[in-house]
Amino acid sequence: MSTLSVVTGAREPPLKTETLGQSLEAAARASPDLEALVSVHQSVRLTYAELNQRADRIGAGLLAMGVQRGDRVGIWSPNKVEWALLQFATAKAGMILVNINPAYRASELEYTLKKVEIRVLVAAERYKTSDYIAMTESLLPEVAGHTGELHAAKAPHLRYVVKIGGDPRPGWLRFDDIEAQATPERLKELAAIGRNLDCHDAINIQFTSGTTGLPKGATLSHSNILNNGFFVGECMGLRKGDRVCIPVPLYHCFGMVMGNLGCLTHQATIVYPSDGFDPLAVLRAVQDEHCNALYGVPTMFIAELNHPEFANFDLTCLRTGCMAGSPCPVSTMTQVIEKMHMTGVTNAYGMTETSPVSFQSGTDERLEDRVSTIGRVQPHLQCKVIDAYGNVVPRGTPGELCTKGYSVMLGYWNDEEKTREVIDADGWMHTGDIISIDERGYGNVVGRIKDVVIRAGENIYPREIEEFLYQHPAVRDVAAVGVPDDKFGEELCVWVILKSDVQPGSITPEAIQEFCRGKIAHYKIPRHVRFVAEFPMTVSGKVRKVDIRQRMAAELGLTWQKTA
Repeated sequence: MSTLSVVTGAREPPLKTETLGQSLEAAARASPDLEALVSVHQSVRLTYAELNQRADRIGAGLLAMGVQRGDRVGIWSPNKVEWALLQFATAKAGMILVNINPAYRASELEYTLKKVEIRVLVAAERYKTSDYIAMTESLLPEVAGHTGELHAAKAPHLRYVVKIGGDPRPGWLRFDDIEAQATPERLKELAAIGRNLDCHDAINIQFTSGTTGLPKGATLSHSNILNNGFFVGECMGLRKGDRVCIPVPLYHCFGMVMGNLGCLTHQATIVYPSDGFDPLAVLRAVQDEHCNALYGVPTMFIAELNHPEFANFDLTCLRTGCMAGSPCPVSTMTQVIEKMHMTGVTNAYGMTETSPVSFQSGTDERLEDRVSTIGRVQPHLQCKVIDAYGNVVPRGTPGELCTKGYSVMLGYWNDEEKTREVIDADGWMHTGDIISIDERGYGNVVGRIKDVVIRAGENIYPREIEEFLYQHPAVRDVAAVGVPDDKFGEELCVWVILKSDVQPGSITPEAIQEFCRGKIAHYKIPRHVRFVAEFPMTVSGKVRKVDIRQRMAAELGLTWQKTA
């Protein structure tokens, strides 16, 4: 019988027991003049000493406003230096930072404000088509013209709204106004709070929809996210003084944990190329800021590699980096290594509820393992793969991944029932992801339980189909989903983005199907093929497959029965 699918991470180096604030203070003492943060699009540069000082003053300013330890402070903004400042300031003050998705609309904002009882909302003026000020004022008409503390019917716990940048506006504080309220007395109070914080205190709430239902607030501690950022950096071979380009959103773990905290724990430099993802801005920032590492989800790397000006940039400064967020096509990983000089690039897997990374490849592993797996279990974690009955499966057999250890969230905010549904009595986080672990301990993502296509009783894993179709010479990107079918229950559908040099009309749906015949099982050949210019995407760069399924069901005139 094969070895069972249970793996345990290394015990060294030991887990960090300090808080985020203590880690920042240590970095400021050790490397005061080293650049900590560069926001290219804002033309802002801060050393570690400056970052620490400003975080202190913002934390003290929040205390002066009456915000207390444990209170929730929301941040609704794309990537800006103020995002990072608030992250560290709230951590020092023992407050809980609430990440609000920049794509949220007014109704989602209302839900978030009420669900976790946000006391202070910090918002950017606007981003793309989102006017955050207008949405806030339409939801909370009491904001306009009020003075002092806010009292709004739809957000009964909210007391202040704070605007990042721009001209003064009635009812709103400016971000700089927080810092201006710091006094020596409040700075002493902040320091006293910092000495009494525990690394297991809640520090951050990130909303995740999981498989169904309303968004749930995954609650994370100092220990959860500081350690995860550190170990991600270790796997990447991050060094003191390295410069890391971070185009992934800060509201997500990839940006604020793997990015900000991975840099902090290694005294590296955080570089934000733009407020939202822009492949040209990334290429320019890597070159001009001499970045040694680059982060991104696969779609970001694909966009960079295919940008018409790609060849004009010198990327030889790159050495390492991290791909995560969704499974990476083998061909994309190979191109990143060869064309972007990221010989040490790693592949990581995780989820918000596990802070996020559980598996990651290393820079010294075989190229084949780095391009075709998600690596091995991270230090101080244990993972197992189980079947539908909770039994651990043999190595190489797909099943649901469960994770245990320091990275597992404290729980969903104020929702014990939902917490118990995913974290069992023994502390295992049930991820809902289908993984296989080979005899050497390397993981492979098969898909999401909810994404498995069941055609006439046969299970089809979209990830397998996508990886196969990436081999087609005309295919740039592909997304496979299940769509309703009266005869078979479900049929496979693929949306395909063709390479830029492919002439429109030169490739037909039938040609894609013919490419599959004789190479994969007949039931895995996609019934529906659509050529598109782009995929519906989340702000964090993941393909919104639920949107694809819904659009295809509407196009086909069929009713979708499967839970999305």
